[in-house]
Parts: sequence; C-alpha cells; structure tokens
Amino acid sequence: MAAIVTGGASGLGAATAARLAAGGLKVAIFDLDTARGAAQAGALGGMFAAVDVSDTASVAAGIDAVEAAFGVPRVLVNCAGIGPAAKTVSRGAAHDAGLFDRVVRINLIGTFNCASQVAARMVAADPMDGDGARGVIVNTASVAAYDGQIGQVAYAASKGGIVGMTLPMARDLADKGIRVCTIAPGLFLTPLLQGLPAEVQASLGAQVPFPSRLGDPDEYAAMVEHITRNPMLNGEVIRLDGAIRMAPR
Repeated sequence: MAAIVTGGASGLGAATAARLAAGGLKVAIFDLDTARGAAQAGALGGMFAAVDVSDTASVAAGIDAVEAAFGVPRVLVNCAGIGPAAKTVSRGAAHDAGLFDRVVRINLIGTFNCASQVAARMVAADPMDGDGARGVIVNTASVAAYDGQIGQVAYAASKGGIVGMTLPMARDLADKGIRVCTIAPGLFLTPLLQGLPAEVQASLGAQVPFPSRLGDPDEYAAMVEHITRNPMLNGEVIRLDGAIRMAPR
C-alpha cells in the first residue's frame, strides 16, 4: 500500500515517513529539499518527488509519479509548512501582504491541494475492506490554530483554516470511504527548535504541563500511524501537546 508524506524530508514528516515505511507501506516523500528528501526516501526504500504543494500542477505530477511506481496512494499525510513570524503592525508598518499570502498558500492551500487531488485518486480505486474504505488523509495543524502567539497571525490563520476544513472534508468524503483527521501538535523537537541553544530548548519544554519536555517527532508519527489503523477516527482534530496552552509570547 502506498503513502505520500508532504514535507517528508525533515521534522515531523521525516519521522512519519520512517514509521509508515517500517509498518510496510511504500512511502513517497514530497518536498522541495531535493537532497534531503531523496536521501530520506532512499533510506526507506521509497521514492522522492520535488513537489511545490501550493502549485496544483506540481502536486498532480507528483501523484502521477507515485501512482506509476507504487499504485494509488491510500494514505496521505500533509506535513509541509512554513512559520515565519510577523506582527499585524510592527514599528508602524502593516504586515507584509505577500508574506501572509505565502504562508496561507503553502500551509492551507497546499494542504487542500494535496488532500483534494489524492482523494480524487482514492475515489477511483477499489475499496480495501468490508466497510468500503478507500483511504485516509491526515493533515497537520498546530496548537497555534487555537492559541496563536504574538507574531503568529499568518501562521495561526493558516492552521486555523486546516482545523476548520477537517470536518467538512471528512463529511464530503464519507460516502466515498475516505477518512480525514487533523493533528494539532504543540512544541516538538523539529529542525527549527533543534537549532536553538540547549537551555532555550529546556525552557520551552518546561512550559509543557506533562510530560515537561519537547515532543519527539516519532510521537507525532505514532499518532499518524494510529489514525491510519483505527477506522472510527474520522473528522477529528487531535491536540498532541502535553496539555500546553500557549501564552501570548
């Protein structure tokens, strides 16, 4: 069975790709980091496609390549995203509209592009079991969708859109045997945080009620794996955050 992981070259996506491959799936990584993505895919016995998730033609070409190599993808995990910081107004200047558009385009529209196009391929495929299941889509939001901090207006808006899209997408696809869930992770040890000094990482981890540490990307991947295997999980947004509620800054 084939799976696509967007943003699979690093962080949450890389951990997810590794766990799905270990579970026997043929994994395709979509990313713009060609060197890392190809290396990661090669290590997993999978395939890599340089895909810009915000571009519908690029997404279609990537899915075509996966289908040709592995067959119809039955699992899609959307991890591709960016999170630049900028305030609504800073030093008298308005938030750069182009930056806001870019964040929404990659995070929200990119998630939708991949989900809608992969779902169309799943719909055309035969059911896999007695329930009529044809596939599973897992999107990645963030606790910022609920607790957006100062400087996260674009990021929080994009992730809030993913949260809001989850239930109607699941309802749209229910009669076609496709499930849709979203994970909203809290503070995880992704490349962005790995670049911070150890004391800063420890300080961030201490903000998490329990366990008081940064999340391991494999814990995110484990949740993805559970969603793919539990047929009653559908239309749900799951906060994976150690009970943290983010402060304004």
